[in-house]
Amino acid sequence: MSQFLKQHKISIKNPKVVLSGMPKIKIKKTKPDIVNKFTGDKWVYSKIVKSHFFYPKNFLVGDIKKLNFDVEGIIGSPACGDVMRVWLKIDPKTEKIKKFKWRTFGCASAIAATSILSVMVTEKGGMKIDRALKIKPQDIMKRLGGLPDRKIHCSVLGDKALRIAINNWFKKTEQYERIIIEGSRILDPNTKVTEADIEEAVLEGATTLEAVQKRTKVGIGYSKCILEVEELIKFYREKYYGPDKK
Repeated sequence: MSQFLKQHKISIKNPKVVLSGMPKIKIKKTKPDIVNKFTGDKWVYSKIVKSHFFYPKNFLVGDIKKLNFDVEGIIGSPACGDVMRVWLKIDPKTEKIKKFKWRTFGCASAIAATSILSVMVTEKGGMKIDRALKIKPQDIMKRLGGLPDRKIHCSVLGDKALRIAINNWFKKTEQYERIIIEGSRILDPNTKVTEADIEEAVLEGATTLEAVQKRTKVGIGYSKCILEVEELIKFYREKYYGPDKK
């Protein structure tokens, strides 16, 4: 210790430590992985996200016609141009998802989120479809170590495609009573805004009534739906971003 003190010219004075001749310590700041050249927004991705982006799991390679899958789910997001397709192999006796393959023309977040989702539903012998339907975007983001707020909407692409594929399984097996219909109800008869439009707006970062109205024009000429719209905004905000801080 004394040699270290002499080498770096450190003297101790009752009881303060005075440093002289010591090199300045540079604190490294986390550099953003992505910088939006139009808005300046900066995004940092976790190591898990990067791993699943560069080395995605269960990504479909080759001709789908040569593979034996039971159902397909496809969805597109006009918000960022992402298109997601998933294929499932389901055990009809146990209703466990045995295989989950996917393809997307999407961003790093969409790729990583779908990659980890494919692992979640096939690990440990496969997840039952009823349990798979209960997976929330928060569950996916937790496994990824988080996502930037502006990229949360990308994490639901695989989840929504999975739900569509499972609905197609219900149709194929004639279990029509189990089909789940989401977001089809119209809230504002003037603008034809639906529950799905409110959900999409919240996913895109519109988390207040004013922001949602700016994006969708809901309730501007039909005030009767405002209360319900506010409840939906709160529901989707908590669903995708977690409980509101008190």
